[in-house]
Amino acid sequence: MHFPLYIAKRYLHSKSSNNAINFITIIAAIGIVLGAASLFIVLSGFAGLKDFTLQFTSIVDPDLKAETAIGKSFFITDDELEKLDDLEDIVSYSKIIEDRVFIAFDEKNYPNAYIKGVDENYEKVNIIDSVIPLGSWLTQNTNQIVVGWGISSNLSFGVLDYGKRVSLYVMKPGKGQITSEKQIYNTFQAINVGIFDINEELNDKYVYAPFKFAKELLGYKDNQISAIEFKLKEGFNEEQARTNIQNILGDKVILKNRAQLNDALYKMLNTEYLAVYLIFTLVLIIALFNVIGSIIMMILDKKKNINTLFNLGATQKNIQNIFFYQGVLMTLLGGIIGLIIGVLLIFLQQTFAFIMITPSLPYPVALKAINVGIVFLTITVLGVIASKIASARITKNLVSN
Repeated sequence: MHFPLYIAKRYLHSKSSNNAINFITIIAAIGIVLGAASLFIVLSGFAGLKDFTLQFTSIVDPDLKAETAIGKSFFITDDELEKLDDLEDIVSYSKIIEDRVFIAFDEKNYPNAYIKGVDENYEKVNIIDSVIPLGSWLTQNTNQIVVGWGISSNLSFGVLDYGKRVSLYVMKPGKGQITSEKQIYNTFQAINVGIFDINEELNDKYVYAPFKFAKELLGYKDNQISAIEFKLKEGFNEEQARTNIQNILGDKVILKNRAQLNDALYKMLNTEYLAVYLIFTLVLIIALFNVIGSIIMMILDKKKNINTLFNLGATQKNIQNIFFYQGVLMTLLGGIIGLIIGVLLIFLQQTFAFIMITPSLPYPVALKAINVGIVFLTITVLGVIASKIASARITKNLVSN
């Protein structure tokens, strides 16, 4: 066995004759264990919150979405649609018409909504019916709409109120003098048949409508659409699917995946994740100062042994390595124990839901291998640095006197 490592293991398991040093060593070890466990638990908790937040966007965001590269809409030919039908990577796709709309109901107005006209394939691309707690999904070729919870609350209407229709207004494009209100707006009367609840932003923004209804309201021509949403096969090759779709549709569209459609949300979550990691890493660094102090105290306590080893032929480097290895072993052992405790606590939370956000919603956590790797790597790097700093206290004068 490597001589410095062998001695380091002996020092790690043995007790000092000085109780104060034993106490400092125990405190240092506990600090590493708690630091590693805390870092892992926080990262797992944040990963759970991230997954919980993103699961709602996955309901209404497709695997891929083709958006117009210029303006608000583009034209798609029947030949292009036939080629899309022949792609093996695609399970289904839905044509979308989308634009700003003004909503009025019972003398109340809502100017910040967007109408989203969807065809009969939309339910095959997105599981929209799973987020409709009140009412039902719309039927094609009707004047039905499905609105977000925020819009419904602001205008104070529910579902299937045939006595009072919801009015939708869209500004007409054109030039020339305006002589009447009819020249300004396209106006349609609609019946709300469902209310969806996804998140606050989407609840306050979207009104779903049948494709033909939205087409007539917005004055779109045949084969004029705003976007196409795609559902890809399980185990799909996204890059290959992108290439195939782009070859068909050309430069008139920009393809985005789910992360790109929510780039602001992903950036915010990743920034918060990094901030949390750095904050708790700083806490871990502070805890590792105890390791440095513990090793330095051990060096002073073992001064006679160090002199003996030096006289027996051990070099200054050998003796430095003894305490370097001792610090690394202490850090790794404490980190592994901390990780085991952290994994156990996260598993128990997932299984038994000890901590609840609401009476029906447990605090979300995610047990991910990447977090184990991040914590272990962080502990290892910081432990090596701390041990190197402490072992550097062994000088020529110390070992020879």
